[in-house]
Amino acid sequence: MNILVVDDEPLARERLLRLLGSLQPDAKCAEAASGQEALQLVASQGPELVLLDIRMPGMDGIEVATHLDALDNPPAIVFCTAFDEYALQALQHQAVAYLLKPVREAELARALAAAGRVNRMQLASLREGQPDSSRSHVCSQTHRGLETMPIDDVRSFMAEQKYVVARGIDREILLQESLKELEREFAPRFIRVHRNALVSCEHLAGLHREEDGSWSVELQGLAGRTTVSRRHVAAVRKLLRNR
Repeated sequence: MNILVVDDEPLARERLLRLLGSLQPDAKCAEAASGQEALQLVASQGPELVLLDIRMPGMDGIEVATHLDALDNPPAIVFCTAFDEYALQALQHQAVAYLLKPVREAELARALAAAGRVNRMQLASLREGQPDSSRSHVCSQTHRGLETMPIDDVRSFMAEQKYVVARGIDREILLQESLKELEREFAPRFIRVHRNALVSCEHLAGLHREEDGSWSVELQGLAGRTTVSRRHVAAVRKLLRNR
C-alpha cells in the first residue's frame, strides 16, 4: 500500500510515519508539509490512502480533499485533527475516518480499517461553519494531472458549454463546478456581470459603454473586455463608485 502523510508540523508527521511503520511495515510512505505539496505528490505517486491534517496554513485539509475528489480515482482519506469540538462533531456526523492528535497506535489501526473515499456532500458539510468557507484554489483534472489556480489569480469565471473556464493572466483551466456554485462560494470576491460570467471585484478596472450601446468591463491583466448585461450594470457601477 502507498500512503501519504500530510501535516505542516514535522513532529506530527514523524509520529504518524513511526506508527505506520509498526502497523503497516510493507507500506510505502511519503510525507508532505502543505496542501500544495500533497496535491503534487498525489499526482506523481498515486497513493491509495492519505492521512490528512485539517488545520494547515494556506490550503487546509478539507480543501485538499475537495481537490482530490475531482480525480478519476481519488485515494481514501483519514482526517487528522487536534481536539476541536466543532471539527469532531462534523467528522462524526459525516461518518468519515478521523484521528485525534496526539495519535495513538490503536486509534490509527481503527482509522486505517475505516478509511474510505470522502464525497463532495460530506466535504461541503465539513466546510460549513469554518471561519472562511471558500477555497484558496480552484482545480481541474486534465491529461497532465490535477491543475490548480489560486483564487487570487483568477480574473473571471466564464461559462462555456459544459464547463466553466477560470481565466488568469497567463492561463486558463476548465472547472466542473457550475457558475452558480462558484458565485455562492466566492461571493463577495466575485460579482455577476452576465448570466455566463463572474468577474473579480479586486481586478475590476472599469466599466465601458460600447459603440453599439452594450456594456463591458475591463479586468486588470486581461486583454479584451467582458460583456455586462444591462441588468447588472447598476451593481457594477455601484461597486466601482464605492471603492
